[in-house]
Amino acid sequence: MGTPVPRGFLLLLLVALTPTLAQTGSHSLSYLDLAISRPGLETRYIFIGYVDDKQFVHFDSDAQSQRLEPRGPLVEKLPPDYWEQWTTTVKIRKHFAPVLLQAAIKEYNVRQDVSHTLQCLDGCVIGPDRRFIRGYSRHAFDGQDYIALTDDLKTWRVVDSAPQIAGETWKKTVPAESLGAFLEVECVGLLLGFLEMGKEILLRIDPPKAHVIGHPRPEGDVALRCWALGFYPSEITLTWQRDGEDQTQDMELVETRPAGDGTFQKWAAVVVPSGEEQRYTCHVVHKGLPKPLILKWETPQPTIPIGGITAGLILLGVVVTGAVAATVMRKKRSRGREGVLHNLEDLPDLNSAKGDKENLKLQRIHFGTDAIVTYSFQEQQGQFSKLQ
Repeated sequence: MGTPVPRGFLLLLLVALTPTLAQTGSHSLSYLDLAISRPGLETRYIFIGYVDDKQFVHFDSDAQSQRLEPRGPLVEKLPPDYWEQWTTTVKIRKHFAPVLLQAAIKEYNVRQDVSHTLQCLDGCVIGPDRRFIRGYSRHAFDGQDYIALTDDLKTWRVVDSAPQIAGETWKKTVPAESLGAFLEVECVGLLLGFLEMGKEILLRIDPPKAHVIGHPRPEGDVALRCWALGFYPSEITLTWQRDGEDQTQDMELVETRPAGDGTFQKWAAVVVPSGEEQRYTCHVVHKGLPKPLILKWETPQPTIPIGGITAGLILLGVVVTGAVAATVMRKKRSRGREGVLHNLEDLPDLNSAKGDKENLKLQRIHFGTDAIVTYSFQEQQGQFSKLQ
């Protein structure tokens, strides 16, 4: 089983991408090295190459292939001579990494029977005009800053404040001016080649999709959050304004984050008094937008849940059905009461009934709930006679 990669290495990776994020339209080429000492075993070496935020090459001495592995679609554009050049570069760096790690272990005077790490970051940045902006070479031992190349790329500067740390072996092994010249010239040339061969990937522009959501808080105010999603490149600006005035000091802003699909996402939040939400606007600026987006929180309209609608319709049906049934029953009872008798002695003399007997074709008289006697008006005799 291989030695796990220290978490500090991931933090160093974020540092590598910072130059690209800081300059709109800029691009960077970064080399990341990690050497891990293992008592009784050979030093593990890892190399990763990045153009902007896209990995294009990876090497791990613990891998079975022991070869430089291509990563991502960018490598498909590389000609064979580019690949050979990177293979040579990684072999040289792999050779020097254990030497520099052992030198740091001795200089820090730490135990050699435990694992230690050396993290290295080299790279260059160019601007929108494709000209060199700066180079960098920073190194850390066991997660702490150790030594770095000065901004003019001419000398080494020990970053650790400990008096015994001088970095002499490092200074002798890696001449500062030679490395500086490589970063300023060759690194830029390689980066320009990548940009030309992979321009469909590296130079594409995806505008952000933005929206605002609101969350009432227990304190009585409202938290408004402005989201920007699915944009590339990563440079973007999110700001909140109140009646046209920037609220930069009062808003919470997170770092731009990869979305996992080759695009980025970011949000900015501000807490506002309840009832004043419409006075606040979120402004989104990105090179993929013809003009800045200006967004407000759209207060959600109250809605009736589907379940409530269904229950309401069912209840309405029950009420209507009940009303119709009640009406029918009342009519039946109204008709029935005219002829409901509970004693045979109460049977009326139908032939003496007043009114138009011609319209009395059939008359039913109920005796309680059990007996029904039906009378029919006989026109020839001019009187009612019992049918049953």
